[in-house]
Amino acid sequence: QVQLVESGGGLVQAGGSLRLSCAASGRSFDSYAVGWFRQAPGKERQFVAAIIRGSGGRTYYVDSVKGRFTISRDNAKNTVYLQMSSLKPEDTAVYYCAADLRQSRLRVETDYDYWGQGTQVTVSS
Repeated sequence: QVQLVESGGGLVQAGGSLRLSCAASGRSFDSYAVGWFRQAPGKERQFVAAIIRGSGGRTYYVDSVKGRFTISRDNAKNTVYLQMSSLKPEDTAVYYCAADLRQSRLRVETDYDYWGQGTQVTVSS
């Protein structure tokens, strides 16, 4: 079992920054990959970023956030972060973190085993 709790969302102006946190408990934290997804109103949930298990040296991003978002993990704190900069109104969504115990395709929502409850990010123009 893995429990995930997101935090750090809020309201920010376009061009601003936010850092989301995903605090994990349960299974050994460094044994699974972690991804961030987002869901805007009326749209399907979308992959945003992922980081592999272990020391987390390899990361993956959707093209629309490359160069603006950075995913990282602190295994000592059982936490994954999503640093978001140069935010745009189209980044507005509920952001979810998820755990992939098998470290499979990472960009595919259905490959993830556990999900957090989500945190709202709103970017005003």
